[in-house]
Amino acid sequence: MAKTSEKYEVMYIIRPDLSEEETAAIVERFKTLVEQNGTLDEMEEMGKRKLAYEINYLSEGYYVLVKFTSAPEFPAELDRIMGITDGVIRSLITKRPE
Repeated sequence: MAKTSEKYEVMYIIRPDLSEEETAAIVERFKTLVEQNGTLDEMEEMGKRKLAYEINYLSEGYYVLVKFTSAPEFPAELDRIMGITDGVIRSLITKRPE
């Protein structure tokens, strides 16, 4: 029998030079998107951290980790939206172990 939902986590990094309001708006946008398309299990704003290597001449970023449960189709859409959102420099969605 096919499973209707899977557990995922997404780590994304927001540009460090955005204002607190801009950063909060991006975080809220993705939180809402996850809630509309699945279940938000856990969300942790890890704040500004140094990047392992420079991305677009930036040496730090604002890290956010979101754990969620959704239909298997949703992560691809979430990834697409994160990819075209100004302010997001990297995102990675992975399947969580059961």
